[in-house]
Amino acid sequence: MLREIVSTPNAPAAIGPYSQAVRTTGTLVFLSGQIPLTPSGELVTGDIKEQTAQVMRNIDAVLAAAGLSKANVVKTTVFLSDMAHFAAMNEVYGAYFGESAPARSTVAASGLPRGVDVEIETIAVV
Repeated sequence: MLREIVSTPNAPAAIGPYSQAVRTTGTLVFLSGQIPLTPSGELVTGDIKEQTAQVMRNIDAVLAAAGLSKANVVKTTVFLSDMAHFAAMNEVYGAYFGESAPARSTVAASGLPRGVDVEIETIAVV
């Protein structure tokens, strides 16, 4: 098998034709973009810090389902509805990763799923 689907009920279920994450036969696990949905499907609204904190909890849950942790993350891509949210998002993101932050790209993107302000996709190494 070239790839294995990773899934957990501890993060929101996919809301479209995609998987929460895919582990390759090699050493990489690719997490789909996480938005601020709770595992029960409730959308976290409010300020960008609250939204980012939920996204990080979702990332933790999907990583755990793959047998990994944030220490395995090598790259993220952050999508923001507005770059004005960058500093507040970065505060939560920085506290989550600490001194061993992965490589990252951050881009402004209009029309994120469900009208959220932040989405983060993640690549981890086994």
